Amino acid sequence: MTDESQSRRNLIFLTIGVFMVSMSLSEVTPFLSLYISSFGHYSKSALGFYSAVAYAASFFAMAISAPFWGKLADRSGRRLMLIRAALGMFIAFTLMGFATNIWEMIVLRLFQGFFGGYVSNANALIAANTPKKTVGRAMGIIVTGSTSGSFLGPLLGGVFASIFSLRDTFFVTGFGLFLVFLMTIFAIKEDFHPQEKETLPSAHVFFAQLPNRNLIFGLFITTMIIQMVNLSINPIVSLYVKELMNNQGKIALMAGIVSAAPGIATALTAPLFGRLGDRFGSEKMLISGFVFAFFVQLATSFVGSISLLILMRFLIGISDATMLPSVNSLLTRNSSQAQVSRIFAYNQSFMSIGAMVGPLLGSLISGVFDYRGIFAAGAVLVLINLVINLFTQKKIIKPQD
Repeated sequence: MTDESQSRRNLIFLTIGVFMVSMSLSEVTPFLSLYISSFGHYSKSALGFYSAVAYAASFFAMAISAPFWGKLADRSGRRLMLIRAALGMFIAFTLMGFATNIWEMIVLRLFQGFFGGYVSNANALIAANTPKKTVGRAMGIIVTGSTSGSFLGPLLGGVFASIFSLRDTFFVTGFGLFLVFLMTIFAIKEDFHPQEKETLPSAHVFFAQLPNRNLIFGLFITTMIIQMVNLSINPIVSLYVKELMNNQGKIALMAGIVSAAPGIATALTAPLFGRLGDRFGSEKMLISGFVFAFFVQLATSFVGSISLLILMRFLIGISDATMLPSVNSLLTRNSSQAQVSRIFAYNQSFMSIGAMVGPLLGSLISGVFDYRGIFAAGAVLVLINLVINLFTQKKIIKPQD
């Protein structure tokens, strides 16, 4: 099999892998608090607190552990890290099905986050084995797999929970991750040349050696802010939908549509914007995405109907499709082969921080202002992100592999 054929094969199977992993991770989110409530009798405030801690635990562990796994990937290979992540998440989700108290659940969520990182390692492997002139297209396809899984996950999780039980859903999810583990072993190949442990620089030296470290850090911040803005609405989405619908009609269904709209838009348009980035430049696509996201977020703070909210959330998904492949492409094009695993690992850390902080920030803003304030704050964050990227893109040095 030629290198080009293997690269295409890897892209196909890794897209399937990140789709299944993203779907599995989001399957349990809608009923996590319900599952925790089955462990005992909690007050409303205690249940909210424990649910928030359990939700955030996996992102916290992933943010802390990702740089370690990225450095190990340079020494042992990205394929091995993919196998490790799939196996770790399979074990974590299966054991969650046996959890009997909140502390076991929190520990297992930490375990899940610590042994996660499948998507970031998939990005790194594709980045290292794809010609840089077409990396935007490849990253757009990977983003499509990830976002498709994320928006289908809650729907599938709800179906599983209704057919089986909340506890059995963890076993079904674990089985899906086991299939990803087997697929990664038998379908993914990597021509990897390991670095000696003694030659791997410390984090300080590693970043000091990056020719475009200001740009890289700017992209890390972009990843974090995109996650913060996207997930800040999660705690109040059903409440906001209820308000817009005057507490009448199929509120739960419409809240699900509102939640799924950005992912649907991103999945439909990310490959297109990835190809446009290859043609016109990822830097231009990223800036365009910021400008578009700013106006959409600002407009969303003025919507007065559920149909307009769905439209605005769909449009924010299009802005994500513009920005996410561009971020991954720029990280790839400004990293050498020896740096790419650690770069994507640190990017995963910032993504996890955004996923952890976003819902907390949304809850805080909605408490101080009203629900619309979340979207206005999102517009401000996007504007700050635009300024940061305009500054960091002023001088880009082409890396030497």
